[in-house]
Amino acid sequence: MKRKWIILAMLFVIPAMLFSVSCAKKAVMTEPSTTDTSAADEAARKAELEKKQAMERQKQLEEERLAAERAEKLKAEAMQRDMMMSKNRFLNENIHFAFDSATLDNQAQELLKQKAMWLRDFPDAKVVIEGHCDERGTNAYNLALGERRAESAKAFLVNLGISGARLTTISYGEEKPLDLGHNEEAWAKNRRDAFVLE
Repeated sequence: MKRKWIILAMLFVIPAMLFSVSCAKKAVMTEPSTTDTSAADEAARKAELEKKQAMERQKQLEEERLAAERAEKLKAEAMQRDMMMSKNRFLNENIHFAFDSATLDNQAQELLKQKAMWLRDFPDAKVVIEGHCDERGTNAYNLALGERRAESAKAFLVNLGISGARLTTISYGEEKPLDLGHNEEAWAKNRRDAFVLE
């Protein structure tokens, strides 16, 4: 009988042991804790924020660069306009003389001082000073008077430090009047020195 019990025990005990071993608890995967998740989310948000800030800085730098380029372009355009205006002023402002005179009055001297400043700013510029007269007098006399007028302006500019090599004179006498009238107003306009760039 003992043997029977041993066999019976073996029949029940061994399968029970095997069953309990095979049914051992499996390790359960646990969800990460909320502190791990929130730390990862916080790191992701921080990285995204830094990326966004970097993009904003880049955009701002690009806008500043474009604004600087526009400002530089506007400055260059303004300088170009100023240069053209000063050049036009230089060319279009004539020196006028009294009847039968080559003497520079105060107004003519002030105008020549401005022209000298322009010539200093543009040291490569060469100028022809044209002497003109009104229609009264002979052609020969007016050509000589026109030459004296042009030479008078040249001498004044040379005294202000402008190289004489940059200045050429020519007389047109009465040949190229500004005003074709035959009165004192027209004659006053025609008694002049004009300035032309070579």
